[in-house]
Amino acid sequence: MTDRLSQQFTFLQEADRLKTVLRASRLADGSRRENSAEHSWHVALYAMVLADQAPAGVALDRVIRMLILHDIVEIDTGDVPLHAGDGTAHDAASHAEAKAAERLFGLLPADQADAFRALWSEFEANETPDARFAKALDRVPPVMLNIANGGGSWTEYDVTLEQFDQRVGRKITGAAPGIWSWIRPRVLQFFTARA
Repeated sequence: MTDRLSQQFTFLQEADRLKTVLRASRLADGSRRENSAEHSWHVALYAMVLADQAPAGVALDRVIRMLILHDIVEIDTGDVPLHAGDGTAHDAASHAEAKAAERLFGLLPADQADAFRALWSEFEANETPDARFAKALDRVPPVMLNIANGGGSWTEYDVTLEQFDQRVGRKITGAAPGIWSWIRPRVLQFFTARA
């Protein structure tokens, strides 16, 4: 029992480092960059609040667990901003993130390590209804932050509406069309005003 607790507390202490990983998104008030731990909490809250937008059969408890774990690999890899570059950085980060998942989840007792790694891998693969809904929700908080703070990372990375629709819209519309229908006009207002 003591060894199990030691492993669990080692993992929990290491997970605290996620608070130091800064993201491209600024807080709604624009005062500072959001950290990855804040994002993980907020997107899990989005899942709870927007649960009625999930397709039939989606297991909300699994979605929330995925969202709590999905960015933990950033402890080792840092955050790769969605709109930075041409998208090749995300491809390059996949291998590093898989190694980080092995290391971080490997701190846990074997049963938890396997379960957490499986949830993380399912989220990354984006093939199950639970993962697709979780991935869709993961795209929403940065959108809302950028709308609230006058463009944020969209302005910083000179994002076009076409890029936004490709990188964000495709993920949301397929798994959460009601959320997309609500968000898209608000995003369009920003991009129209900027043009």
